[in-house]
Amino acid sequence: MAKISPVAAKYIIHANILIDGIVDRPDAIGAIFGQTEGLLGSDLELRELQRSGRIGRIEVNINTISGKTKGVIIIPSSLDKTETAIVAAALEVIQRIGPCNAKVHVEKIEDVRTSKRQFVIERAKELLRYLTETTLPDSQELSDEVSQSVRMMEVISYGPENLVAGPAIDESDEIIVVEGRADVLNLLKHGFKNAIALNGTSCPQTIKELSRQKTITVFVDGDRGGDLIIRELIGVAELDFVCKAPDGKEVEEITKKEIHKALRGRVTAEQAKMDLGVMDDGSLKEQLTSLRPSSLASRSNGTNNKPSNVRRDQSSARLSPQSSQASSPRVAPVNRVPRRGKELSTEEKKTMKKTMEDLFGTRGACIFDDKLNVLGKVPLSELSTTIKSLRGGVYALALDGAIDLDLVKIAEQLGITHLVGVSSKVKESQRVNVMTDDQL
Repeated sequence: MAKISPVAAKYIIHANILIDGIVDRPDAIGAIFGQTEGLLGSDLELRELQRSGRIGRIEVNINTISGKTKGVIIIPSSLDKTETAIVAAALEVIQRIGPCNAKVHVEKIEDVRTSKRQFVIERAKELLRYLTETTLPDSQELSDEVSQSVRMMEVISYGPENLVAGPAIDESDEIIVVEGRADVLNLLKHGFKNAIALNGTSCPQTIKELSRQKTITVFVDGDRGGDLIIRELIGVAELDFVCKAPDGKEVEEITKKEIHKALRGRVTAEQAKMDLGVMDDGSLKEQLTSLRPSSLASRSNGTNNKPSNVRRDQSSARLSPQSSQASSPRVAPVNRVPRRGKELSTEEKKTMKKTMEDLFGTRGACIFDDKLNVLGKVPLSELSTTIKSLRGGVYALALDGAIDLDLVKIAEQLGITHLVGVSSKVKESQRVNVMTDDQL
């Protein structure tokens, strides 16, 4: 007797069988053939269909539980869908199996070719992906690759110090000053031919002379070393603009989009001095936290030993009439902002702990007011600019990063009470409560 394999079948009939009694598998198979015999005519006789291979082996799987028998009937078919549906419907005429009442219900007719089509689609995707990755690139990719290679070959040595530079230094009105050779190569690769490298932390004489003749933009890495280079150049060269790579990234590794974004966001040298808290010679400004009687006396004598960024009328406005007449007047601390307790309360610690968990891995910061309402969430690269623009009203900051000295100084100037970060590069502060995630 010819058999049809499940692989060759186009459809598979799935039916459930319920028998009120105990029967064996041969009883069920016999009932299928016996009770459908002559029902559908000679062309759809199950025995003839199975003999010719158009119906496969009929599988019957049954289990007996509590005196009743349940099971499934599986019939593979290579008939067309109409004939298969007729054979499936014929199964439901079975009413008895052996001496017991029975009920057959066709659950579904499965189209085997659907799963095969899905396999073909998935395999075709894999083959196309492999073909795309391993074949030659298109003409545009070839052009881009050749153009980048040519740009990389255009590196020159400039000036007596043989500084690494792009080919357009002399004819360009604007110059981009970067840290090293790799930075120049990355800018060249993306079409910037007017970059020149410092080749170290000290400013070469060539850069100083160029700063007097051309517009200079300093483009440094987004780390502490970049800030130090900016301070060095501010003190010895005539800078016009300053920009930095994204936090934690170097100029040599950033993409074309990040380069354009950084250059569009450049700030003037004067603004950079204010952000870094440095003077014209690159040195840090002294943070004046209080006025001593001796310094006040020196002011009254017309002498001023230390520079101060506090206006005279601001300090005198804090003196009462009685104290201004005394020989040793007391003056309230400058920039003193009324604030709550120096330590975080239990509820505040819980809020900060939850915020730090939410910020993990985002390289962002969360800004709070004195009621711990969230004023906003910003990237670390925009934190300083954002809190300065708020002009007060900031009670606490939580950030996914390290707390450095610059941030603490800004917090002191703006009257921020608490700083919470992943780690801290500052041991302690008299006016700001600095905490790490581990201390919450």
